[in-house]
Amino acid sequence: MLKKIVALFLVAIALVVTGCVSIGGGLQSFVDTTDGYEFLYPNGWLEVKVSDGPDVVFHDLVEATENVSVVISPVVGDQTLADLGTPTEVGYKLSKNAIAPADSGREAELVSAEAREYKAKTYYQLEYAVKLADGRKRHNLASVGVSRGKLFTINISTTEARWQKVHDKFEQVINSFSIY
Repeated sequence: MLKKIVALFLVAIALVVTGCVSIGGGLQSFVDTTDGYEFLYPNGWLEVKVSDGPDVVFHDLVEATENVSVVISPVVGDQTLADLGTPTEVGYKLSKNAIAPADSGREAELVSAEAREYKAKTYYQLEYAVKLADGRKRHNLASVGVSRGKLFTINISTTEARWQKVHDKFEQVINSFSIY
C-alpha cells in the first residue's frame, strides 16, 4: 500500500513539474548586452561567425539551411518604427532590400504583417514565402524594432517542406525578440 502511495505521489510530482515547463521549452537564450537585444533560439543550433553582415547568426546542426540572424542598421535621426512606415510598408521594403533584393534571383511574397507591443516597444512581425533562384521554396519570419537610433531585424528561415513542423517554435523565437 505504501509503495502505491509513493508511486502515485511521484507520478503527481512529475505531472506538476511537466506542467511548469515554459512555452520556451527546447529554446536557449542569446543576450547581446553591448548592442542591446536578446532572443531565444532552438536547442542544437550553433553560432556561425560572420565577418561582414548580420550581427549574429545561428543555424541548425542537422538542417544547416535553417537559420536565425540579427541585423542592425542605422536609422536617420530619432525616427521611430512608425516613422519608417506601416507594418506592410516596412515588410515590403525589407523584402526588396534584404530578403529578395534586385538581381538576387529570389522572390519574396509578404504573407502577413502586423504590429505588436512587447516590453514597452513596438515591433513589426512579418512573414514571407520566398522562392530562391534555383526554384527552392523557403519560409521566413521576421521581427523589426527601433531603439537608440538603430533598426534591429531578426529573421528566421527554413525550407517550405519543414515549415509546418517548425512553425510553432519559430513563432516562439520571433516573439521572444526584445531590444532595449
